[in-house]
Amino acid sequence: MLSTGLAATEPGAERVDAVVVGAGHNGLVAANLLADAGWDVMVLEATDAPGGAVRSAEVTAPGYLSDLYSSFYPLGYASPVLRRLALHEHGLAWRHAPEVLAHLLPDGRAAVLNRDPHRTAASMAAFAPSDGERWLESYADWRTVSRPLLDALFTPFPPVRNGLELLARLRTAGALRLARRLVLPVRRLGAELFDGAGAPALLASCALHTDLSPEDAGSGIYGWLLAMLGQEVGWPVPVGGAQRITDALVSRLRARGGRISYGAPVDRVLVARGRAMGVRTVGGRTWQARRAVLADVPAPALYLDLVGATRLPPRLVEDLDHFRWDGSTVKVDWALDGPVPWTNPEVAGAGTVHLATDLNGLTRYAATLACGEVPEDPFLLLGQMTTADPSRSPAGTESLWAYTHLPFRRIWRTEEVAEQVTRMEAVLERHAPGFRARVRGRYVAGPADLEERNPSLVGGAVGGGTAAAYQQLFLRPVPGLGRPDTPIDRLYLASASANPGGGVHGAPGANAARAALARDRVLTGGLYARVVGAAHRAVYR
Repeated sequence: MLSTGLAATEPGAERVDAVVVGAGHNGLVAANLLADAGWDVMVLEATDAPGGAVRSAEVTAPGYLSDLYSSFYPLGYASPVLRRLALHEHGLAWRHAPEVLAHLLPDGRAAVLNRDPHRTAASMAAFAPSDGERWLESYADWRTVSRPLLDALFTPFPPVRNGLELLARLRTAGALRLARRLVLPVRRLGAELFDGAGAPALLASCALHTDLSPEDAGSGIYGWLLAMLGQEVGWPVPVGGAQRITDALVSRLRARGGRISYGAPVDRVLVARGRAMGVRTVGGRTWQARRAVLADVPAPALYLDLVGATRLPPRLVEDLDHFRWDGSTVKVDWALDGPVPWTNPEVAGAGTVHLATDLNGLTRYAATLACGEVPEDPFLLLGQMTTADPSRSPAGTESLWAYTHLPFRRIWRTEEVAEQVTRMEAVLERHAPGFRARVRGRYVAGPADLEERNPSLVGGAVGGGTAAAYQQLFLRPVPGLGRPDTPIDRLYLASASANPGGGVHGAPGANAARAALARDRVLTGGLYARVVGAAHRAVYR
């Protein structure tokens, strides 16, 4: 059997500048940036289609388009990474629902986020008169820091330049208070900012787009970030489905000479003398990478399956034992022959609906998951897609989805998933009587279904690993540099398992491409490699 190093340089190996493993959106972003630099790039995708968790299809009924995984994209719309790619030149356009988000409470009241700050403030003031002005004050705080904060979020760690800009804007006192906000639990943040029940519940439900509890350190910044992005730019959707993001990335890549091979699962990264030399696909075909290998796959898959523990520092392998996934997911799509018959009409115009519990209920839901139990009354994140984009289904109908979380497990029985779907529909029927009568078609994706169609969604975990503070920044995916560089020279982690984590914004892919380009520079690439190598030796010795 050939060694992995010799296989990379076999005479039959096809040679390219860079191999990108995985055609998820991060892999496609990385491939585009390398192609922009003039590199010959080959993307190898295990499945028969690009996009990873950014895909659409008609799965419920003819004429009803569903986003199969991710859907609303505040981070993608605001991302400087995607903005610089000018995807509108390749057909990507955006639409907004009349209302950004509605959080429906158990008593039937709704806290509604609109792109007009004053309309949002009026909704929050209905819960407590002071909360309208408090919302506007919080939004003003956000506007002060939004650009440098987002730039810092989407650039390699540590974000020195953007951090200095934040410090210049806020000065020491303001920076210290922002630092405190970054670690606050969302329950505490909501209590400090608002008096009524509406705004804190809305912030907390935004935080639960991750796997964090309202009591977890750092959940406050997630809730505040998503809510304030909704206020600033909305939560838009691509016209014609999430697939349009992927289509634009593929079109752009091909226009620059990049290539994609489908049905080409990689089973080994080829390493010689501590350097990534290429990859081997199932069946034995090899690809030599003259400059870099970038992997848009989960960190455990890259390190343990594609590289192998024997080629890694033992301490890194030990740290991977403590890598934690986010929760498993159950997602249901419905084709409705009319709009959702909400009891509260304020919810009807919202693209996204958080259904239907208060702050204490969110804590109980998260605690149930933390105990490894299935919530009997699940919290739902729901998308009214035709409300946001009329092209998603025939006029007068609705293409609807909802998902909820389960405790992380690799195996869920079909009947367990079916029971949770029944609970999900009961929640909807309670707040929209007559919902079931409007269902023309239904499509259920449990954790196993999600992983089967997208191997990166291990156990139905959609975030590439927990968003908990102990697995973020320089602790993501394990304690280290917080960068895409790996202990294998010219091998880069380009997935949501890398900093800054999950969400459709392209930052992990962009960061990996930037690192590969820095390593390859003629004058400074060698120094870059020595510095990164020394840092890795210090971390993993």
